[in-house]
Amino acid sequence: MESIAAVIKAARAKVGMPDDVDLTQHANLGAMFNYCVSKFGDLPAMSCMGETITYNELDKLSAQFATYLQKNTNLRVGDRIALQMPNILQYPVALFGAIRAGLIVVNTNPLYSQRELKHQLNDSGAKALIVLANVAEAAAAVVDETPVEFVMVTEIGDLHPTVKRLLINNVVKHVKKMVPKFKFKNAIKYRSVLAKGKSGQFTQANPGAEEVALLQYTGGTTGVSKGAMISHRNLMANILQSKNLFESFGLKEGEETFLSPLPLYHIYSFMLSFCVMLQGNHGVLIANPRDLSSVIKEMKRYRWSGMSGINTLFVQLCNNDEFRALDFSSVKATMSGGMALTAGAAKEWMEVTGAEVYEGYGLTETSPVVSINPGGNNQIGTIGVALPGTDIRIVVEGVDKGVGERGELCVRGPQVMMGYWQRPDETEKTIIDGWLHTGDVAVVQEDGYMRIVDRMKDMIIVSGFNVYPNEIEDVLSGHPNIAECAAIGVPDEKSGEAVKIFVAAKKGDIDVTELKAFLRERLTGYKMPRYIEVRDELPKTNVGKVLRRSLRDEELAKLAKANK
Repeated sequence: MESIAAVIKAARAKVGMPDDVDLTQHANLGAMFNYCVSKFGDLPAMSCMGETITYNELDKLSAQFATYLQKNTNLRVGDRIALQMPNILQYPVALFGAIRAGLIVVNTNPLYSQRELKHQLNDSGAKALIVLANVAEAAAAVVDETPVEFVMVTEIGDLHPTVKRLLINNVVKHVKKMVPKFKFKNAIKYRSVLAKGKSGQFTQANPGAEEVALLQYTGGTTGVSKGAMISHRNLMANILQSKNLFESFGLKEGEETFLSPLPLYHIYSFMLSFCVMLQGNHGVLIANPRDLSSVIKEMKRYRWSGMSGINTLFVQLCNNDEFRALDFSSVKATMSGGMALTAGAAKEWMEVTGAEVYEGYGLTETSPVVSINPGGNNQIGTIGVALPGTDIRIVVEGVDKGVGERGELCVRGPQVMMGYWQRPDETEKTIIDGWLHTGDVAVVQEDGYMRIVDRMKDMIIVSGFNVYPNEIEDVLSGHPNIAECAAIGVPDEKSGEAVKIFVAAKKGDIDVTELKAFLRERLTGYKMPRYIEVRDELPKTNVGKVLRRSLRDEELAKLAKANK
C-alpha cells in the first residue's frame, strides 16, 4: 500500500496536482451556490433550447421555488424531493431551490417504468415530486401508492419567454403528440409554483456538511436499487477535487461554455455541472442527446470550449457528416466517463476535433469521480491519477498488493458516500474499515496512473448506464412461463455492452414477442435485452445456482471464433 501511495503522490507532483483538497471553503452546497451567485452574478449560468439565465436569475428563480416549498407545503428540512426531468432549465431552478430550503434531492430517471419509479419513491420516502409532463404517465399511475403528497408538473418551455413558451409547449403537446394523457388527484403547475413563491421570503437552510444532500440511486446486486447517501461534504469535496482538473484542461474562470449532453440526473453530469458553476462558466443543457441533430444544433449556436460525454456519443458524432463540418477551434477539452473509452473513439475524436478526450473513473458511491487524466498529461487506456485527497488500495482476498499487481480497487477519500439509504447490511458489505470496495479489478502503474482490467461484479454497462443482472432476472422470474433465467453483458460496438438473456420455459415454448412486451412494461429502455436465447436448461452449480460466468465465457468464445 505504501508503494502505491508513493507512486500516486509522485504522479500528482509531476502533473501539478495538489496532494489534498481544502474542504473548509464552503459550509454546505447552499453556501457554495451563494458564493457562485455573488461572484458571477450577471454572467450566463445555464442555457437550454436558446434560452439563457444568468447566475442572478438562477438565484431569483430558485429563491422563489424555495419560498413556495417553505410557505405553501408542509415540507421540512431533511424531507426528500424527487426531480424527474431531463436537462431543461427547470431542473437547476428546482435543484437549488430544494437545496436552499434544506431538502434532500432524489434524482429520478425520467424513463423509469412504473415499477422502478414506485420503488424509488417508496424507498426514498419522497414527499414531493417534480415531473415533466412528457413522462408523467408513469408517475400518475403509481403516485397514490407512494408517500408523495405534493406533485409539481412542468412543460418543456415553461421558463422561456411567453410567446416562445406557448409555441414550444403547444407544438410538443399537440403537433408532436409527445405528452401522454395523465391525471393526478392534486398537482400544481411549475409556473404557478414560481408565481406563488414571489410572495414572501424563504429562510436559507444551513445543514451541516456531514448531512445528506442527495439520494442517488444505483442498481442493486440483489435486484433492488439502493440510494447512495451523498452528503454536502461528499459533493463539495468532489467538486473541488475535480475543479483542479478543469483548470489543467485550460478552462478559464468566467470565459468558457461547457456542453452538457449527459443527463443531470446521472451523478457524473450532476457533479460536473457544479464544477462549471464554481468556475463561473456557462453550461449548455441538451435535453435529448439521443437526437444528434439537437446536439449539433447547440454546438453550432455557441463557441463551446468543453463537453462531457461517453464513448457511444463520441462515436456517433464522429460518424456524422454535419458534426465533422463544424468549427472546433474553440474546443479545449472533452471529458469521458460512465463507460470505458476505446482507443479508436479517442483517436477519431482527436482527428476530427483536434481536442483530446480525458478519461476518468468513478462510481455513484464516490460522488462520483475517483481519478482522471490531467490536462497535458493524458494517457489513453488509463483512468488517470487519483484525485487530491484520494487514497487507493489494490487488494486480493484481504491482502494488499503493490505497484503493477492486479486486485480489487479500493478507495478512501472525502468523496466516498455515507452509505446506502436504509441498507446498513449493504453498506457494511461495500465500505469496510473506511475503504469502499469497488468490485473493479485495477492495476496501479509505476508512473502512478491506473488501469481497469476486469470487473469482479456482474454489472453490465450500457451506454454509460449501470444494468444489474439480478434486476433483469428478478423481472424475468415474474413471468408465468419462465423456469430459469440469466442476464449477461455482451460486447456491442454502439453501446459498449448490450444485455443478453437466457431463458428456459416451465412448459411448452416461450413466445419471444410476448416476452419482449412483458419486459418493456417493466424495464427502462437501456435495460431491455437486445438478445434473447431460449434453452432447455441453463448451466448451474451443484447447488442449483445458474452460472452466468459459463454463459459469458460461451459468448466470448463465439465472438473470438467469429473474429478469427
